Amino acid sequence: MEQATIGVIGGSGLYAMEGLSDIKEVNVSTPFGDPSDVITIGTIGEQRVAFLPRHGRGHRIMPSELPNRANIYALKTLGVGWVVSVSACGSMREDFAPRDVVIPNQTYDRTQGRINTFFGRGMVVHMSFSEPFCPVLSSILYKAVKAAGGTVHRGGVYLTIEGPQFSSKGESDIHRKLGVDIIGMTNLPEAKLAREAEMCYATMAHITDYDVWHESAEPVTLQMVISNLNANVSLAQQALRLAFARIPAQRKGCPCPTALHEAIVTAPELIPPPLKADLELLIGKYLG
Repeated sequence: MEQATIGVIGGSGLYAMEGLSDIKEVNVSTPFGDPSDVITIGTIGEQRVAFLPRHGRGHRIMPSELPNRANIYALKTLGVGWVVSVSACGSMREDFAPRDVVIPNQTYDRTQGRINTFFGRGMVVHMSFSEPFCPVLSSILYKAVKAAGGTVHRGGVYLTIEGPQFSSKGESDIHRKLGVDIIGMTNLPEAKLAREAEMCYATMAHITDYDVWHESAEPVTLQMVISNLNANVSLAQQALRLAFARIPAQRKGCPCPTALHEAIVTAPELIPPPLKADLELLIGKYLG
């Protein structure tokens, strides 16, 4: 099967990756079903990159319906170690303006009922998630957006809500009081699953609006979101190309590659054989 080092999960407005050569489209089957779409693999510079449109081509999958486990597992199957998530978000701060970019360092989960782990069904894993984004990849993305000429903020709490509706004014006011910085619908459980898969994961969040808390702002509409996303697509593409060139050959200086070390609680001999087979890609090296 085709292999890639870097994975890009494109959100609203970013449905393809420009500048790829030696392109192959691959269908990957996983124990968790099919990913959102066919994965496109190509070369940029010296890197093989796998691109997956999060919502599928034509934007047909709601945030609540995303096959997150299949998406992450499929990228892992292709050999991806670095995952860049590109997403749209609203700003909860005056100084984080529409069309700015945020590289968050923390996250807050307000989703409802999404499956957020590969484990269970006879296997217990308690993984550390105190630092949810890879610091190495986050630094690379921050520098790349800055080099591409974007206004970029490093750090911030990304609040993930269930959607698909945008927030009410009451919800938006409460979210601001919680101290979050940006708000979106897709960062979780994606980040948790990527950490369980021991992949380096970071988010390039493009601000499209001020949610509905800002007195001078119009109510959030899909047209507003898409308009601001489209304005930032070329920035995102350029920043990604610059980031790819900065990604090191080896993954060091972060907790991601060994996230499951000492996190598996269940005795290996008690893990159900079918589950062990399904998760071989993730846990095989720890079971001996």
